[in-house]
Amino acid sequence: MISIIDYFEEKVDKYGDHPLLWEKRDGRFQSLTYKETHERVVTLTSGLLALGVEKGDRIALLSEGRNDWLISELAILRCGAINVPLSTKLEADQDMIFRLVHSESKMILVSGYQLHKIRQIIDELPNVEKIIVFDEVAELSPKEVLLSDVYTAGNDFLKINREKTESRRKEVHYNDVANISYTSGTTAQPKGIMLSHRNYTANVEQAFSYIDIPAHYRTLVVLPWDHAFAHTAALYAFMYRGASIASVEAGKTQIETLKNFASNILEIQPHVLMSVPAIAKNFRKNIEKGVMAKGKTAKALFKIAMKYAMWYNGTGNNRGKGLKKLTYPIYQLFDNILFKTIRTRFGGNLQFFIGGGALLDIDLQKFFYAIGIPMYQGYGLSEAAPIISANTPDHHKMGSSGRVVNNLEIKICDEEGNELPNEKSGEIVIKGENVMLGYWKNQEATKETIKDGWLYTGDLGYLDHEGYLYVLGRFKSLLIGSDGEKYSPEGIEEAVIDHCPLIDQFVLHNNQNPYTVGLIVPNQEKVIQLFKGLNENLTEDQKLEETLKAVENQLAQFKKGGKLDNMFPQRWLPAAGIILPEPFTEANKMLNSTMKIVRRKVEEHFSNEIEYLYTPQGREFISDRNKSNLMKYINKQTS
Repeated sequence: MISIIDYFEEKVDKYGDHPLLWEKRDGRFQSLTYKETHERVVTLTSGLLALGVEKGDRIALLSEGRNDWLISELAILRCGAINVPLSTKLEADQDMIFRLVHSESKMILVSGYQLHKIRQIIDELPNVEKIIVFDEVAELSPKEVLLSDVYTAGNDFLKINREKTESRRKEVHYNDVANISYTSGTTAQPKGIMLSHRNYTANVEQAFSYIDIPAHYRTLVVLPWDHAFAHTAALYAFMYRGASIASVEAGKTQIETLKNFASNILEIQPHVLMSVPAIAKNFRKNIEKGVMAKGKTAKALFKIAMKYAMWYNGTGNNRGKGLKKLTYPIYQLFDNILFKTIRTRFGGNLQFFIGGGALLDIDLQKFFYAIGIPMYQGYGLSEAAPIISANTPDHHKMGSSGRVVNNLEIKICDEEGNELPNEKSGEIVIKGENVMLGYWKNQEATKETIKDGWLYTGDLGYLDHEGYLYVLGRFKSLLIGSDGEKYSPEGIEEAVIDHCPLIDQFVLHNNQNPYTVGLIVPNQEKVIQLFKGLNENLTEDQKLEETLKAVENQLAQFKKGGKLDNMFPQRWLPAAGIILPEPFTEANKMLNSTMKIVRRKVEEHFSNEIEYLYTPQGREFISDRNKSNLMKYINKQTS
């Protein structure tokens, strides 16, 4: 069993002259070898020790993906300290403040693009002693120091205290906490996932159960480096094989970074890319747009070629089997005249994508398989470091989340915790060395999630007879965005009911969708009262419109500019809402015997309404459909 530092230094000894990190500087991508990276890590470790970092200290890291990100994490860990990686999506609000205060972070390493956020909240961070700024800035504020100056201090420290640097390194144990990675909380209290050094090194070993990555491979990491999937599957997995990692040229905004990504792909020519549904859909849209621009003939040929290739590939595991084999020359023809050209847009070396973070639509998987760059779906969660299962070139079945990795026990359980047979769906429960130590300063949540060493994932799925895992959604109530971020809806739902008198029942929905939607059951008594109290000169339609506006205004309290806009991260609030035609009751099985909403039943019953909310018409709250549904409640006169 080894720590991340043991593992890194093993790779430095083995692959010392191989490039590890690629970063665009002075207009071109330049590399740092494993040996050069190690030298920087040792120097930065010494600089942190010179600043007084003790074993077990928490140090936050807030930056876009870049060389400094990985070097900083390795230096933090080499000090025996704990990295608290923060998402660049966080705003300078209670969401970020909570993580920094709750973790008692002593220092923050931050990029120039993110520095303004820390400056806005620094007065609310009593534990923070130093802010280490990656980039040159015009003027430093109190507590701030430049990374370059920390390196200088590190060089000076090494001249007289090298033995202290090496002594601290020897204190690092594989069971030490490496990261406290916070879940996406919708209330003021997200949970801090404690992942040990061994959780990570074990998961990297597991990641190679059915796959290999040659040492000459490169990956370009567009996902945030704090993202559990990118962190393990890109940074540490590629390091494990002596391969290299390139960072996307950071822009001032996320849109600017994504624009850079398109040109960076051509420059770095990656062999593997990590993807989430939002990125995959964008790739597909751009490919189809390019084909359409070439005219009707190209469009027709592309359609025929895609239809044929999808048939030929099947579900991947039966690709080209049986009579399909005889048609291989047709596949080669389409590949030569069409698909190869499309692949050049990805640099020419791309062998496959690895999909994670959220479930990839099977049509999306079939699309990329057809053009010759398969997108292999995997499954995991941060509490498992995060990889649990994966499809790979030699073992894949589209629609599944692949085979469960080696050295991991898995069972599917019903609501009482009883193990279910294959093909039966229930909660996915796992046990292995990759399972987190628990939640930081939250024993109650730890006990609810880990029982007798088994991690209860809260995800719904089943195993087929060939050992492939199928993930169907949430077993419990956590929702999941298109980028793979998970969040609990209950806090928002309860707050909406508490602060919106016109709403009686409220359910949020997001299952890898572009945005969150709200399912609304109005408070019948108050809606009737409001409706009847409106100016009698208004028509019925106008009264319905005014009533809907009143509901919309109550929900707007939580949006930007509203009096409750600091309660929840804006990205988790509903972007569209619908008045449901009936309430949740025990009779329609949408409430259980304890009067709790059965989310799965609600989503099944109102699947058409949910689908409608993801259309342009569904984004309009003042609509004929909402008026019609609202009228059903008004027509039911109270006795």
